[in-house]
Amino acid sequence: MTTTTYENSVRIGTTTYQVVATADPELALNLTGVDTSGALVAEGALRLPADAGARIGKLLAQVLEALGKLSGPPSTPARDRPANANQPWTEDLDDALRADWLAAPHGTPTAELIRALAKRLERSPTSIRSRLAKVGCDPDVPGRALSDQAAEVLRVQGRDQGRVRGTPDSGGEVAG
Repeated sequence: MTTTTYENSVRIGTTTYQVVATADPELALNLTGVDTSGALVAEGALRLPADAGARIGKLLAQVLEALGKLSGPPSTPARDRPANANQPWTEDLDDALRADWLAAPHGTPTAELIRALAKRLERSPTSIRSRLAKVGCDPDVPGRALSDQAAEVLRVQGRDQGRVRGTPDSGGEVAG
């Protein structure tokens, strides 16, 4: 009788798993997991009928592939996110963003200015563009304030020199 052996390794997170399958005449599956320091973190063995080999092999391959995807790096690694991502905006930051946008010379390329502001404020270009409307700036035209009609379309309250007009429940009337 011939003994057949199959070996394969897969890395999931910080652990490398090794599967060794031996058919002689029954199927023996041995699994070990070793972390980056070389410490054994997982160990197991299965004994199965020889005719189950193909089905079990397919099952194990699917399980290990799925585990690898689950523990893989996130679609946007934290190190690639801007430092201030998901941080609250302060009144000072809003005022600075508004002042920088409105001070832009006529003809300044929109995307270029948004990227420069994003880099300086350590935010994403998407967050800068979104915030521009909230601080009363036209996100499509550097140097221009948001019109009342555009504010209505974007569902944001207009701003006058960086101050919100009215209160959130005033219907846009000037508080006074």
